[in-house]
Amino acid sequence: NTTWVVFRMVLLLNYSSASSSSSSCRLWEQFSLNGMYQKGDVILGGLFEVHYFTVFPELSFTSEPQQLYCEGFTSRGFQQAKTMAFAVDEINRNPDLLPNIKLGYQLYDNCLKLGVSLRAAMSLASGTEEEFLLDETCSGSPPVLGIVGDPGSTHSIKDDNIIGNVLLVSHYSTCSCLSNRGKYPSFFRTIPSDAFQVRAMIRILHRLGWTWVGLVFSDDDYGFHAARSFHLSLAESGGCVAYSQVLPKDNRPTELQRIVGEIKSSTARVVVVFSNEAYLLPLVDEVVVQNLKGLQWIASEAWSTSSVFHTPRLMPYLGGTLGIAIRRGEIPGLKDYLLSIRPDDQPANNPGNNMVKQFWEAVFGCRLEPPAGWVEAGGDVCTGQEDLRDVETDYGDVSELRPEYNVYKAVYALAHALHDLLRCVPGRGPFSGHHCASLQRLEPWQLVHYLERVNFTTGFGDRVSFDDNGDALAIYDIMNWVWLQDGSVQVETVGVIDESAPAGQELTLDEDRIFWNFESKKPPRSVCSESCPPGTRVARKKGEPVCCFNCISCAEGEVSNTTEDFWSSPERDLCVPKGVEFLSYQESLGISLMTASLLGALICAVVLGIFTRYRNTPVVKANNSELSFLLLLSLKLCFLCSLLFIGRPRLWTCQLRHAAFGISFVLCVSCILVKTMVVLAVFRTSKPGANASLKWFGAGQQRGTVLVLTSFQAAICTAWLVSASPTPHKNTRYHNDKIIYECVVGSVAGFGALLGYIGLLAFLSFLLAFLARNLPDNFNEAKFITFSMLIFCAVWISFVPAYVSSPGMYADAVEIFAILASSFGLLVALFGPKCYIILLRPERNTKKALMGRATTKT
Repeated sequence: NTTWVVFRMVLLLNYSSASSSSSSCRLWEQFSLNGMYQKGDVILGGLFEVHYFTVFPELSFTSEPQQLYCEGFTSRGFQQAKTMAFAVDEINRNPDLLPNIKLGYQLYDNCLKLGVSLRAAMSLASGTEEEFLLDETCSGSPPVLGIVGDPGSTHSIKDDNIIGNVLLVSHYSTCSCLSNRGKYPSFFRTIPSDAFQVRAMIRILHRLGWTWVGLVFSDDDYGFHAARSFHLSLAESGGCVAYSQVLPKDNRPTELQRIVGEIKSSTARVVVVFSNEAYLLPLVDEVVVQNLKGLQWIASEAWSTSSVFHTPRLMPYLGGTLGIAIRRGEIPGLKDYLLSIRPDDQPANNPGNNMVKQFWEAVFGCRLEPPAGWVEAGGDVCTGQEDLRDVETDYGDVSELRPEYNVYKAVYALAHALHDLLRCVPGRGPFSGHHCASLQRLEPWQLVHYLERVNFTTGFGDRVSFDDNGDALAIYDIMNWVWLQDGSVQVETVGVIDESAPAGQELTLDEDRIFWNFESKKPPRSVCSESCPPGTRVARKKGEPVCCFNCISCAEGEVSNTTEDFWSSPERDLCVPKGVEFLSYQESLGISLMTASLLGALICAVVLGIFTRYRNTPVVKANNSELSFLLLLSLKLCFLCSLLFIGRPRLWTCQLRHAAFGISFVLCVSCILVKTMVVLAVFRTSKPGANASLKWFGAGQQRGTVLVLTSFQAAICTAWLVSASPTPHKNTRYHNDKIIYECVVGSVAGFGALLGYIGLLAFLSFLLAFLARNLPDNFNEAKFITFSMLIFCAVWISFVPAYVSSPGMYADAVEIFAILASSFGLLVALFGPKCYIILLRPERNTKKALMGRATTKT
């Protein structure tokens, strides 16, 4: 079949020039397609499913193949095609929409076959005239301005790939993949995407408590994309798919028997089906053969309103079906228009104008042009004057206009876009240079611009517009197949799903009106495992979905069948909340540590004020006062960073606490290390021949050294947070009846590198200060640095084993204590003696006094 289609398309695409200098082209051959045609200034194309089956000729590869033909006429598909014709006629009669422009149409039947759909799309895109003229630039409007259709998602995908320069506005293609504007920039639809349909189904399943469902879908783009989206959405909502089966395209009996056997053996009582009726009907026949009852079917919009299944033979199995249906609408005047057609209304000289003839013959069971022997065999001859009101058919039923209503909206959307395009004022257009589009030289993307901005209201009161993906507003009806006592079927609307409604109000479902096809007349239970009763807990089954589990008795104090935040009561018949533990601002320990932290920060601020007030005195100016101010600021940050360890752990506090602690302490220790190096450098300058020792260690080099050393710690913290960031964690390892909130470090290596770098700088500072401890008194700051580093190292060496062995909030308390103890030690040892001289012994805060004391001791 594929070879045949390719061969015929090659014939279609081959043109021959009348002469080398001629500007005309001639089609070598035309496809034989079922269609309807009406002439107009602007032509709209249409693709519809009017026949179910396609018969391909035999291929001999020695002669030109015969044309294919279609069988299995469906009045619903023809009704959709005539609805488009009605919309075009209605627009032509409307003086306010496209005045002085007459719309025409060329509609084709795709026969539910991809190859036929591609041929029809190519014919619409290239035109059907046997010969036509070209201008010098080969520019001009395409034979059709836009195409309404194709109904099938796979067909729409392939059609768009082949004729991507022509607008497609589908009334029934729902595949979510078509929302990709990068791949399908000229595709629009008046039916919601499957992404919305899947969400609607999940809402229904959740409302009715069905967490264990089977999934059946068609072997095409529509089925596969919907199934994938359904799997993900159901898992996110806490449900599980019991089985997932693909309907075979070739309707193999063995495969259908296997699928029905899988459905029968499953414990899932709810079956969700994404398919059209053509793929699904063979499976339903097999369900009847195997007498598989007691299932709740959930229908996608592709078959939720199909009358093919509404037969006394199928209703014992499909009665009570719930389905998602596209929005129902009303089109005034459509019924009279449908029933008023005659086979001689269409021009007979158009080769693509045979659809009405086929419809007439199918409805009345006669022939308009009987073949030889037809009358002799007892066949009836059509007069063309038969009355459609005298026959009972779905064609004239306009009570459930759903895809037909979408066709109607699609035609009007194209008309409104063209109307807006033609109203453009020269010099004020939306395109480059404020130009307007020309109907004679119209580019597809120009009409896309206007179609994206279409916004109008139908006579039924529905607003028509498109989102950024070309999708329509998502509104669905929830349908229920009611099996009446007389054997007939009535499809009733029992709810609405409106995605534009406020959160929590999207689903409206009247459960009392739903017909349940079960003896109990109640909705079935469809869960893999029932909820565990009080006194028991969930035990997962290895290799099974999360919906399937066993219930085992709770041990004393063991978590019951509620969440991990609860604990069973002593009687094991009630869930009570677990206790919560973390270092809180409301507890005495937390209050004490917070007070100490704020006190340390306040003392730093006071000392900073004192140093600022006496910044020109010798004690302050000795050994780079700039480093002293920076050291005070870093100590203040050290005190304040301990506050991040108090309170309930959050993600941002877990990430910030260790980073702030590490960078603050490195800044502090870096200042001390540089001050120690300055002491040694100054002492060397006091020796003969070493007067230039400070040349290479001036104020700028000191600031640069502090900055570089601190930057290393910032890089360590950044790498740690990016690779394995600390996170909050609920710890139940220490106590079963208590939740300990804590921050896990994420990367032990990162935490170790942070502490190790601080320890390395502290050790270097201690070592250099120890070597300089016996220098003359005028450089005696080395003694205080030695003492402060001794305190610092002692605190942090004892911190590691204490931190590791402390459980829960006490680990945070230990770290805060280490931070405060080392910070107070540095503050008192380094700044206590200087504040003593500044405030209590001002007579010693002179250069002469300092140098004089040094002289008496040497």
